[in-house]
Amino acid sequence: MELKETELKALVSLLDDEDTQIVSHVEDKIRSLGTSIIPFLEQEWESNFSPQVQRRIEELIHTLQYELLKERIREWYSSPEQDLLTGMWLVATYQYPDLELIKLKQELEQLYYETWLEFKPDLYPFDQVKVVNSVLFNKIKFGANTKNFHSPGNSLINVVLESRKGNPITLCVIYLLVAQKLKLPVYGVNLPNLFVLTYKDERHTQFYINAFNKGLIFSRQDIENYISELHLTPQTSFFEPCQNLEIIRRVFRNLIMSFDKMGEHAKAEEVKELLLLIADGSDLGV
Repeated sequence: MELKETELKALVSLLDDEDTQIVSHVEDKIRSLGTSIIPFLEQEWESNFSPQVQRRIEELIHTLQYELLKERIREWYSSPEQDLLTGMWLVATYQYPDLELIKLKQELEQLYYETWLEFKPDLYPFDQVKVVNSVLFNKIKFGANTKNFHSPGNSLINVVLESRKGNPITLCVIYLLVAQKLKLPVYGVNLPNLFVLTYKDERHTQFYINAFNKGLIFSRQDIENYISELHLTPQTSFFEPCQNLEIIRRVFRNLIMSFDKMGEHAKAEEVKELLLLIADGSDLGV
């Protein structure tokens, strides 16, 4: 139902009431109006001088944005293509609700363009990868965020695009999106404790790329050694391309871990709820 602006203002003014029951009733009422009320609440927040009312408005906005995000994640999960960039955008909007998908698309388009300028399709696979490495890691200077490895920003693609520093999975995603735009058969690989990429074409050329280490190229044997050092039983999933869904689940798991390490347990719990929406009842690892 539509409320007039005067009625909305009257509702918001009741957030200042002494009576907690009234406040609680008003909050329920505002929440029931849905996400279309967010811009109005933002205006009210700016024009209000009571810290208590501002805090209540902030909480309401967050709750509404969080509900909207859940809805979008469900839609993404049930979409046939489960687009990777859209998934990464959804993860980032948990912290940056105003972030626009179009902005991320433009930034990736720019990275693709800079790489394409130096790219030659007739090169051998190794040399193709070396060109991508050279542009992303030497020219544009993407790299590992070793100083703040557990910062939540490392899991948020907009932050990584801006700071040029990230964790293995976000750097791999950026690399992968650029490589696939160049029509390269590059995919993510879900290794334990480390996310890497594989180049795998129809002619059975397959090797691996570590985006966390400036695109270092390595072999299947290297993965086998890594797995045996971790005392794990080799599984097909450690060598073969994984689905976009698995990538987004892993980004969510990293984000949960980061919030927990930062002591932001309420945020970690909220992100866990988001992960559960796409979990399929599989092992969450959280």
